[in-house]
Amino acid sequence: MHTCAECGREDKLYERGRCDRCALARRTTEAMTGPDGVVPADLMAVHDTIAASPTPRKALNWLRQGAGAPILTGLARGSLALSHEALDAHPQPRAANHVRQMLIDHGVLAPRDEQLFALERLNAQTVAAIDRPEDRKTVAAFATWRVLRRVRHRADHNTTERTTINHARNQVLGAVRFLDWLATHDRTLANCTQSDVDLWLATGPRSRYDVHHFVQWTSQRKLTTTLVVPPVRSGPGTALDAEQRWAIIAKLLRHPGIEVIDRVAGSFVLLYAQPLSRVAMMTVNAITTTDTDLSVRFGTQAVAIPAPLSSHVTALIATGRAHHAGIGSTSPSRWLFPGHLPGRPITALRLGQRLNAFGIDARAGRRAAQTQLAAEVPAVVLAEMLGIAVSTAVDWVHAAGGDWANYAAGNATNAEPA
Repeated sequence: MHTCAECGREDKLYERGRCDRCALARRTTEAMTGPDGVVPADLMAVHDTIAASPTPRKALNWLRQGAGAPILTGLARGSLALSHEALDAHPQPRAANHVRQMLIDHGVLAPRDEQLFALERLNAQTVAAIDRPEDRKTVAAFATWRVLRRVRHRADHNTTERTTINHARNQVLGAVRFLDWLATHDRTLANCTQSDVDLWLATGPRSRYDVHHFVQWTSQRKLTTTLVVPPVRSGPGTALDAEQRWAIIAKLLRHPGIEVIDRVAGSFVLLYAQPLSRVAMMTVNAITTTDTDLSVRFGTQAVAIPAPLSSHVTALIATGRAHHAGIGSTSPSRWLFPGHLPGRPITALRLGQRLNAFGIDARAGRRAAQTQLAAEVPAVVLAEMLGIAVSTAVDWVHAAGGDWANYAAGNATNAEPA
């Protein structure tokens, strides 16, 4: 241990007699100083957050090696405009997006629905690549007035702050592929028949059913005769073996050396049957602490969290999130599971990758938990907890042989692995 020449704190020195904290403050100022020799006022909050990072050496590495640091320098010195458009045009889009989220998190840039923007951009690229003018015009109209219109409506009314675009994207791609197929068979929408649709579906992968919305739209617009794509029905899928599920839960709750983020996220999937998409978007406000217990709210339903999971949730909120928050994130994060992008939660994909390391197939694990809950919880409560339709919850309850009259609110949370 040595004494820092600047702050007087005894610590391991990082450079030239400075501790890592003082070195970070100096380098942040160097990176963000404008032409007038000071940090621009509208970037000062970003500067202060980076300098106060709870992981100073991680932040120092980002300033030294990260592609985002030069972007901040360009913004501070005026060589890069402080706008979404300038960041969209940057040759390093991932780094630019990190800086974008940093600026949004600090109120420097207005928030933008990045998923919706990405869908608009991808659809425009897809439409531009169609070499048949009439088909290009048709897909452009479908993407704008059917697909994007519905996605925008859902985005305006959702409460998750995340716009799901995969299904919408597949609808547009399905339309393009179907039109390509028609063209190779010397067919057009004008003379397309139900037999053509049936042949298209029968001679390709299951993804061909993505054409459903396009065919429905062309029928409504009288671009084709009335055509039908039957719905795809799928079974419930495989569920994780009950013994294996409890073994993984026991490991998550009690095995040393597991990060608290993985303990809690995995337990929410395996004990409460929560989908990764919902777990990833949870905020700290979903957890309620009283003098006697801890509870978690899934949707509008709050359920008690038993020990030892309650202690892991408490640790996650207190100290377990700082290491995972992105450089430049405001602190403390409101997200229960912060992601690497400032001010944003972890993605469901990344969370699934983390849980896979513990042998957790999130879908199979969730189905196993659903089966248990369905045997113990009324369908209305189950539907709210899982974010599913009541009719679907009723099916789960019937499949599990659940008895509503014997329901006890604590059953779903008080079970503990042997």
